[in-house]
Amino acid sequence: MPRSVEGVLFHRPATPVRGARILPLSQLRDRYVDLHDLHSSNYVRSPEVLTHPIAPLNCIWADVVFLSPVHPAALFAALRRSGRSVTDTEPWVLPASRLDPSRAIIRLMRAGTDGHHADPPDADDYLPLTTATLRAVNRITVDAVQRLESLGPEDPWLPWVDVPHVLYRGSIPLDWFTRTPD
Repeated sequence: MPRSVEGVLFHRPATPVRGARILPLSQLRDRYVDLHDLHSSNYVRSPEVLTHPIAPLNCIWADVVFLSPVHPAALFAALRRSGRSVTDTEPWVLPASRLDPSRAIIRLMRAGTDGHHADPPDADDYLPLTTATLRAVNRITVDAVQRLESLGPEDPWLPWVDVPHVLYRGSIPLDWFTRTPD
């Protein structure tokens, strides 16, 4: 197995998890059709996103589990300052050392011209998951906080649009997380 990565990652499931693993959308389709349909509804305006290739992992967007290198508290506080109602649910904590770095990649996210959707990636937007790269992206930028604080009432409130993502190809066992909400 490749060299271990030091650091922590965060995951906040949008719905209760079934089974013993966090599954990517493509695996939900086969095991839990209702959860697949629910999570797929997030892409109703742009279903093509689900088939966008993630070349470094030799898969597509629907084949990965999304993790964050940053704790979401500052993002959610900024959303509250914009007038949004956001729950204080603590994210799950995953030691990065549990992941196989050859199945993971860091995707840098750049807010698009409308400020609400990420620009399409290019080759320079993908970084290998290493201790050094994880340390380089584990801070929330001032721009991200300011974007969330200035959201208007009709604007989508996508807190992760300009926060790097850690994409993991495949499923993740729940017992790899060191802290999960009760």
